[in-house]
Amino acid sequence: MSDAPPVTTRLFATPPGIALGALDQIADGKARNFVIQMRAGRFHGFVVRRGAAVFGYVDRCPHAGVPLTQTLDDYLTPDGSLIACNWHGALFEIEDGRCVGGPCVGQSLTPWPVAVEGGAIVTG
Repeated sequence: MSDAPPVTTRLFATPPGIALGALDQIADGKARNFVIQMRAGRFHGFVVRRGAAVFGYVDRCPHAGVPLTQTLDDYLTPDGSLIACNWHGALFEIEDGRCVGGPCVGQSLTPWPVAVEGGAIVTG
C-alpha cells in the first residue's frame, strides 16, 4: 500500500444550483477564485464582477492548460479591463473570454455558467 496522496481528478464543469456566496463578497471590478470539491473530483474556476453582472470561467489557460494566475484572485490586468494569464501574458475579454492578446489569440477561456439570484452568485 502506497503512502502517496490520492490523485484528484480535475473537473471542468459544475452542476447548476451551487451557491457560491453573496455577490458583495467580490468587489465591483474584481475577481475571485472558487474551488469546488465534488465526488468526481475538484473544479477550479473564477468569477469576475462588473456591477450587478458576473462572468465565470474555468481557471485554465487555453494556451498552456495551466491555471491563469500565480497569486490568489489576481485574474485581471491592473486597470481591471481584461483577464490576464500571469504565465505567458495572454489577455482575454471579460464578457466572453475571447483571447485578444498573447499566444492564444482567437481561442477562448472555457465559460463557467454563473448568475446572480437574490443577491447570491450561483452556478447555472
